[in-house]
Amino acid sequence: MDRGTRDELLGRLAEAVGSVTVVHPTRVAVDGPPAAGKTTLADELAVVLRGQGRDVIRATIDDFLFPRARRYPRGEYSAEGCYFDTHDHGALNRVLLDPLGPGGDRRFQHAVYDRTADAVLSPPVTTAPADAVLVFDGVFLMRPELVDRWDLRIFVSTALDTTVDRAVVRERQVSSRADVERRWRERYIPSQQFYFATVRPTDHADIIVHNDEPQQPIWENATRPIGASVPISPVSRRGPAAAD
Repeated sequence: MDRGTRDELLGRLAEAVGSVTVVHPTRVAVDGPPAAGKTTLADELAVVLRGQGRDVIRATIDDFLFPRARRYPRGEYSAEGCYFDTHDHGALNRVLLDPLGPGGDRRFQHAVYDRTADAVLSPPVTTAPADAVLVFDGVFLMRPELVDRWDLRIFVSTALDTTVDRAVVRERQVSSRADVERRWRERYIPSQQFYFATVRPTDHADIIVHNDEPQQPIWENATRPIGASVPISPVSRRGPAAAD
């Protein structure tokens, strides 16, 4: 493991991106639990890469949600629904990850859904340069539907109880502490525990960032080559149990 400053971490991540040798755009996953700090890290990494002259496509799993009516058939606080019913992985692969991958035409869309309006989106199709970098953040990015589409996999690890405290601060203008804690402890944390137990996302990560102290992060590299696949067992549709 290495410990350093935030800038040192970002330099290491940018170096890892630069080490990927593919003939199509480099697809970078920034995975981790809600409120782990993955969106902030992905934004900062995108700035560094642009400063190095790379063409960066910045996208997020939040723009690949199913419409609200489809996301909550099992209830708003269902951990099983969080894992199985929330994200449109088929659309993500079809309009973004596959076009940017091997054999793709590099014609992509960065989103299919507007969360604020709860409406389907169809943004203009854009053609990426062959040396572009997709920096994509979100939850559950190592799951079987997605894991082989990434050329570099980063996992942002934070103690799950810490994510609750961060979420309370982050959402204090729009949600009460009681509501935030209920969503995290009944929906988000059990779904992450299920993900950890069944998919073991850190086994697939090329770099794990321990982000409990964002300004003094710790990071570690996998021992296998960057982007190498690790088999995943099929995931049962029974899903996670609710937290006690």
